[in-house]
Amino acid sequence: MCRWLAYSGTPLLIDTILYKPAHSLIDQSLHSKLGVETTNGDGFGVGWYTEDGGAPGVLRDVGPAWNNRNLREIADHVRSPLFFAHIRASTGTAVQQTNCHPFRHGRWLWMHNGSIADFHLIRRELALLVDPALFNDIEGTTDSEMMFYLAVTFGLDQDPPGAVARMAGVVERIGREHGVEFPLQMTVAVTNGESVWAFRYSSKTESRSLFYSSRVDTLRKLHPDMAFLQEVSDETRLIVSEPLGDLPGAWNEVPESSYGVVQPGADEMFPFVPQAA
Repeated sequence: MCRWLAYSGTPLLIDTILYKPAHSLIDQSLHSKLGVETTNGDGFGVGWYTEDGGAPGVLRDVGPAWNNRNLREIADHVRSPLFFAHIRASTGTAVQQTNCHPFRHGRWLWMHNGSIADFHLIRRELALLVDPALFNDIEGTTDSEMMFYLAVTFGLDQDPPGAVARMAGVVERIGREHGVEFPLQMTVAVTNGESVWAFRYSSKTESRSLFYSSRVDTLRKLHPDMAFLQEVSDETRLIVSEPLGDLPGAWNEVPESSYGVVQPGADEMFPFVPQAA
């Protein structure tokens, strides 16, 4: 499937997180330890916000992340307080630019690891539930992008957790109507440029891996000599498909069937339950 990371905090060069850690996302594109596939080379994407605000920028391409010169160039020169990065291993849809994550709509970014089981059987019914005003914005053919536009249809602007829960509820209902026992597998990150919501859920309750970083003030006490921790604010947080290194105390697993929100002030964690749309 895929690997991804979401960063929020002190503005940094994207390179600092994307390339420099021992088990960076670039390393994971070749040597994933916790993913379904070891290699994730069916495209990549980065989406970032600037300190000035506004809609995010996005770079996506179909080649592998490990040798892309444009990604290397962007990472060395773009400084951002909030960015997403994703490396793709296709679950069956075409390897093309419009199928690479993250997906963008207005100020929103969305990325996903997992799949809708037997998507080809229920794709049409799901598509008919997307708001007609949004339908022409769907550029690719992935289940991930369909999930995004269903969430937008179901009120992502007003209630992100509720919109994602309603999207999950619809996917499970329609999937089971077509005889699919376990329709949904997902870890999802979505942001409006201010807060980041991350979800871990599967119909089988055997979800793909997802971790969040410990509080920076806690890590400073554990590792007082680590320069990076002195340079970033207490608000800085990472959410990742798999840890970027083995720093003791740095990583915590997101519980099964739950979601968290990284936001100004205290971050929070809640149970996640699909809802009827």
